[in-house]
Amino acid sequence: KMMKLILILLSAMLCMSSTSVNAFAPSFPTAPVRSATLQFTTPSTPISTTATSTTLFGKKAARALGNARKGKSERVKKVKDDVIEVEATVIESLPNAMFRCTIDGAPETQEPVLATISGKIRKFFVKILVGDKVTIELSPYDLTRGRITFRKR
Repeated sequence: KMMKLILILLSAMLCMSSTSVNAFAPSFPTAPVRSATLQFTTPSTPISTTATSTTLFGKKAARALGNARKGKSERVKKVKDDVIEVEATVIESLPNAMFRCTIDGAPETQEPVLATISGKIRKFFVKILVGDKVTIELSPYDLTRGRITFRKR
């Protein structure tokens, strides 16, 4: 019995190493993804010493190719339909992460906007000081309040 089991296992390993079909790879990718190919060698066995290639998809392929956005200086973000984005300057820092900002290019008679920090800026501890140039999203319903979404360098 034991000899039959070993014989079956060895023949299965021989079949898998001799065919180019990968049982664990998806038959078609779900999204157009650049794939990276890595070479893996099987441990030396008396049966065969061939190399098999594995195609990576999704997160592993992205890690294998590196972060494509790392060297870019432009910011990529989702487009929102119902907000008004304006450039502003911080003129006063208030408690609870609130800031009073003046909109760049607005007349002097326009009152300043009361803006709070967005979640990403709060998450990554971006420091905003008086005099900083920021990007503010204004709601079309109340143009006196806004959300700071980006701090210019």
